[in-house]
Amino acid sequence: MKTERIESLWREAQRRRLLPADAALPPLSSDRPWPVVLLTALGAWLAAVPLMVGLGLMLGSNWTEVSAGAMGLVLLVAGVLMLRSAGASLFVEQLGLPLLGAGGALLGFALYKDLSWPIVSLLLACVALVVGALMRARGLQACAGAIAAALFVATFRESAAGLFGSSFWLGCHLGLVVWVVLSLWEHVAGLPQRLQSLGTGWGLMILLSLAASSGTALLMGSVVGVWSAEALPGPGMAWVSAALALLGAAVLGTVWAPLRHFSYAAIALLLAGLAVLMPSLGAALLVAAVACTQARWRVAAVAALAALWIVGSFYYQLAWDLVTKARVLAGVGLLLALAVAPLWPRRAARSAADAMGARAARVGAALSLVAVLGAVNVGIAQKEALMGTGQAVFVALAPADPRSLMQGDFMRLNFSLPPEVSGAGSPPLTGPRPRLVAQVDVQGVATLVRVHAGEALAPGELLITLTPKNGRWTLVTDAWFFKEGEAQRWAGARFGEFRVTADGQALLVGLRGEGLRPL
Repeated sequence: MKTERIESLWREAQRRRLLPADAALPPLSSDRPWPVVLLTALGAWLAAVPLMVGLGLMLGSNWTEVSAGAMGLVLLVAGVLMLRSAGASLFVEQLGLPLLGAGGALLGFALYKDLSWPIVSLLLACVALVVGALMRARGLQACAGAIAAALFVATFRESAAGLFGSSFWLGCHLGLVVWVVLSLWEHVAGLPQRLQSLGTGWGLMILLSLAASSGTALLMGSVVGVWSAEALPGPGMAWVSAALALLGAAVLGTVWAPLRHFSYAAIALLLAGLAVLMPSLGAALLVAAVACTQARWRVAAVAALAALWIVGSFYYQLAWDLVTKARVLAGVGLLLALAVAPLWPRRAARSAADAMGARAARVGAALSLVAVLGAVNVGIAQKEALMGTGQAVFVALAPADPRSLMQGDFMRLNFSLPPEVSGAGSPPLTGPRPRLVAQVDVQGVATLVRVHAGEALAPGELLITLTPKNGRWTLVTDAWFFKEGEAQRWAGARFGEFRVTADGQALLVGLRGEGLRPL
């Protein structure tokens, strides 16, 4: 596409408020190809390691908090000068980044030894903002803003949250106030580009913190592990979250006239209702609304992802039983569909192109549904075949962390694996899964004896393939799910009941008590 055409489209996007009025068109070509930058950065980081070691050896036994703090300030100043120098070579510029990191770490080490956590975190946040304001590159400014936001939230780690129940939640929302003030200031009076980039990084880190404070999202436990919200919601958290959701809807309605419609008001009320149940949702919705009104679409997209994560984390809230949570989400989904229905385009005469596009969309949706249902049913058929033809094997349960043994609708499982597996660290992302050799007695109780190395099996031995779960290897799964209210029934479990095929594929089908007694 020609340069004139791109500039014309850019101006048109600004006129329609799809882009900020002061947004600058990025250069269409770069005199620094990314492979060159990447290799130069790698060389700079490798050169920084012996430099840091040499500085440490120079100090020797004189290494104290004072010397570490002074060295940290020197490295910070050197890093800033390298990154600000207009005529510096690419290598010197890239060397400034590890110097900044090392300087910040040394300064933090020196301060945390003598001062309290909140004071040091706030001081380091101010240092990060000053360093970010001195940077030339917008990306570095945004990174500095993100670091400052993380340190700002950390200042509330030891505070008494009181009405709000969670100090982390309180810190995130006070950080949100800072971001909203910056956004309002930018909208009314405009902000220098440096402050805009700092604010962008600040807002993105607040969104990340909000998502983390809500716990693990649904279906993400096997990827990032399972954790729940830091604390039970305090009495003020729910209503603040709902108020922020309504404020976001009001901001959108004020700026975009087409949203002043009954259907959008109903959608806003439903989202506010969800925000009552999810104390971090309202803040994410407010960030999304403000970002949309200012045509900051990347921030809005991240806010939408954070909101989806927070909604998904509702599954792991232990204050509600699973059936009630399912009913709430299904009910809200149905009401949202009813609220959106009046906005659907009326059936009218369409052009041939529109009709063809609509037909293609319907066919694509139908094919996607068939593919999903087909994959699900194939998996079900495979599991049923394994249950019908696999050998019944019982494996003794090993002690589990008592704090995570029962989790409302599931219980943690643990098995005694051979040392070469249990102490092997995190499973690799690729490669074949290890298989264990199990010795099975006449009752079907299996003892896991060793990792299979390709040797022939002795009589009474079989293979069981391990599964990566939550950063470690286990047998099939590390949890057993059950209906709400049946925790007492499964508390006496002593064995896991598996079905195992000749090639080592296994499926957990139940739990047994003492003496293989059915539960």
